[in-house]
Formats: sequence, C-alpha cells, structure tokens
Amino acid sequence: MKAHKVGDFVWEIPKSGAMRVPGRIFASQDMIGRIERERVAEQVANVACLPGIVGASLAMPDCHWGYGAPVGGVAATDARTGVVSPGLVGYDISCGMRLLASGLDAAAVRPNAGALMDALHAGVASGVGKGGAIRLGARELETVLAQGARWVVERGRGEPKDLEVLEDGGLAAGADPGKVSARALERGGGQLGTLGSGNHFLELQEVDEVYDETAAAAFGLRRGQFVLMIHTGSRGLGYQVCTDALTAMPAAMRRAQISLPDRQLACAPLDSREGRDYLGAMAAAANFARANRQEITHAARKACAAALPEDARLCVVYDLSHNLATMEEHGGRKLCVHRKGATRAFPAGHPSVTPAYRAAGQPVLVPGTMGTASYVLVGTDGALRDTFASLCHGAGRVMSRTEASKRVRPAELKARLDRYGVTARTDSWKGFAEEAPEAYKDVAEVVEVCVQAGLAKKVVRLKPFGVLKG
Repeated sequence: MKAHKVGDFVWEIPKSGAMRVPGRIFASQDMIGRIERERVAEQVANVACLPGIVGASLAMPDCHWGYGAPVGGVAATDARTGVVSPGLVGYDISCGMRLLASGLDAAAVRPNAGALMDALHAGVASGVGKGGAIRLGARELETVLAQGARWVVERGRGEPKDLEVLEDGGLAAGADPGKVSARALERGGGQLGTLGSGNHFLELQEVDEVYDETAAAAFGLRRGQFVLMIHTGSRGLGYQVCTDALTAMPAAMRRAQISLPDRQLACAPLDSREGRDYLGAMAAAANFARANRQEITHAARKACAAALPEDARLCVVYDLSHNLATMEEHGGRKLCVHRKGATRAFPAGHPSVTPAYRAAGQPVLVPGTMGTASYVLVGTDGALRDTFASLCHGAGRVMSRTEASKRVRPAELKARLDRYGVTARTDSWKGFAEEAPEAYKDVAEVVEVCVQAGLAKKVVRLKPFGVLKG
C-alpha cells in the first residue's frame, strides 16, 4: 500500500474501502520505502477501519510491523461510539521507561562501572520467565494492581517524592484487579522487580549533550551527569491480560456487528462488558508495570550504594508508558487514545503535565540501542494538534530477532561494545545479539523526524557506558 507525501515528514494513506479516516505516517524520505515494503502502511490502513476512530490512524517514525496494529501506532476512538482494541495497546501493557538522575558525574562512576553492573545484575533478575526475590500471593498482588507504584513506596522501597514525578502519579485510573484472571495473577506473582527479556534493559548513561538548558534544569539534568535508565513492563501478567481480552473480544464484535480486515484487531465497544472488563484489567496491569519499575529503582539505589564510593542520590526524573489506552480530552471531545509503542507527550502548560514540570512540558524518554544514544524530549503544541499529544517510543526494529541472531555473533557484539566503552551484562548472549544496534533504526533520525515535523523539542542526549539485558 502506497502513502502519498503531504508534508516534509508526513505521508498520507487516503481513505478508501472500509477505512473511516485516512492514515498518516511521520517519516523521512529514507524511511517510507521500508515502511511500505514491510506492510506497515497496510496495518495503518486496517486500524483506520475501527468503529468510532477520529482524526486519522497514525504511525510514528519508529513504526514497524506488529500484532494487528503497527508498533509505533496511535489511534483515538470516540468515548461514546468507539471501541477499545487490545492489539492496538500491545501485549506488554504499560511497557515503559524510567529515568533516574544522580548527583554524580559520569566520569566519577566509569571506573566503577564493572562493579556497578555486577551489583545490578545480582540485584535485578533478568531473562525469559525469570522471577525475582519478591513472591506475592493473589490477594497481595491484587493490592499492587490497585495501588501501583504507591504500594512499593509505602513499603519503604522508594521515596514519597518519587510519586510526584511519575506519569499519573504512578497510579493508572480505573484499575479493576477483579477483572485480572487467575492465570495472569499466577504469572505475575513472582515477577515484581524484574526486567524480563527482549528489548528490556537497564543502562548506565552520561548526559553528553544539552539542547534546552531551561527544560534540562527543570528535569534536574546537566551535562556530564550520571543517569540510569530502566526499560521494562508488566511481564507475564500483562501478556496474559492481553491474551484473555483477545479471546473475549470476538463475542462483543458479533453482537455489535463489527467486521474488520484483520482479526488481530479484535475490539469491543467501550461501553460493552468486554470493553469495560479489558480497560479495568489493562489499568491493573499498568499498575503492576509501574510498581515493577519502582521496585527496580529501589534495587538500583541499593546497587549504587554498594558499588560506588560516593552516594549517587538517585532521583526519579520521570516514568512513562508506551503501551496503553487512556481516556483523554482533545479538542473538547472525550476520546480513548491508544498508543502502541508510542508515548504521551503533552506540551508545556497542559494540565495533564505533572505540576513539577508543567512550565517545561512532559519529559519524553526515547531509548536508543546498545552503544547508541538515548534522548529526552518534550512534546509541542504541534503534537497536541496532530498526534493526540503522542511521540515515538524508541528506535524501532528493522530486523527480526531471528534475522539478527543469524547475522550477529555475540562475541563480536560484546567486543564492539567494549571498544565503545560500554560494560555489558546478560543472562543470554544469544538474546543479547538479537538486540544489536543494527537490528534497529537510527534513533537520531527517528528523533529528528519528530523535531522537524514540529512534534517535539530535544532537551538532552544520553550516551550509555553500561547495559544489563535479559
């Protein structure tokens, strides 16, 4: 399916057939050919067929093929007449980023990077199916699903001020733990405080470039500073919530006489039993993800205290989700905004921005790949107008994990990272190779598209010098 250029960095798929709105892709000239060849544009068009969708079916520059909907996809449906689609949220509900800023210079931490990575590797369980030191029964886990990061902080594994700078204060609204299945609870019971596998990571980073001094100062960031970035989500619990919902949705579609071009986009009206059940379970899974990142924050603080000669004083900068559907008001209209591999990006002055950052705008954390940069951005009024206040979530894959494992030798990748000055730790060097930098787009180009399209402003760039992968 072809997209037509309608702006320097905007491509449109005209409304046709069953599409209710056009599709719109934010990409450079170099990116769009691959996006079309990989049939991502076709998925954007399929999403445009959802009942109640408004504006356009959108894709960010890091978009790539996903289950039903592209990773990097954004779509908003009317709160009264629209639907919710688990495939347009993703399996890893509330997978997201957290950034911690320290009082130390990176130069003071680098000599101890090996010891710090060892301490983090020992203190944060990582890898496929790996559980952590915390074991929760069903009743206690349900409390976590209701309280999110607050549950962790109230048990002394965090600081009350952490909650002031978390998306939604660390608590997703509308959570209904009673809608989370026994199988999901079983899968999540031993996974609080764990990274998991795939592209999840924990990185030691240095602020190596400051683009906006005022916003950087508001976020507590400065050049040369040691910061720590966390990327993980709701683990097996969130995956099971999505699986359960996809099983339930077809019945709702039959009752509402909904027909879609891809069954992976299974959905339910927002006011249906299945729609309400999914939203309650999804928010509960989001709270698990936020509690998970808070537990890892506690472990990171302990590791720094054990491995570094000085107090790192790790403070939370921000925590945001990639995979979520949230009820928001845009243009005076209440919408259910789906973001799959995309983040909220409210501009300065918007009431949805936490008061601590309202004058600067919401921090948007965009991770790179091992050995490449990550960025902190803020959204603009252009994003609020054109993308329902949404931005990219990372670099975006260009190579499957199977292909990457065939092309990249783990020993060569480790040697390459050593040359870059990046200390690596992992439980699976095979999985490590699947996440090689060449398996992803150039994150700098992805960010630049967002900036040139008027959706974002750059605040700082972060360079890694240590990475823990599952």
